[in-house]
Amino acid sequence: MGIDDKIDNASENAAGKIKEGLGRATDDERIEAEGRNEQANANLKQAGEKVKDAFKS
Repeated sequence: MGIDDKIDNASENAAGKIKEGLGRATDDERIEAEGRNEQANANLKQAGEKVKDAFKS
């Protein structure tokens, strides 16, 4: 997994956490759900990169 991919995934995950917290604070379920979705996508991308790395070894 390249350093760029790690940074992208980490920033997407952080943005999702912020968005989820904002949605919770403002009682906006749509934004909260978008934040959870962004976090899930970042986690899936990170898992995919780890699988690719395992096959490269």
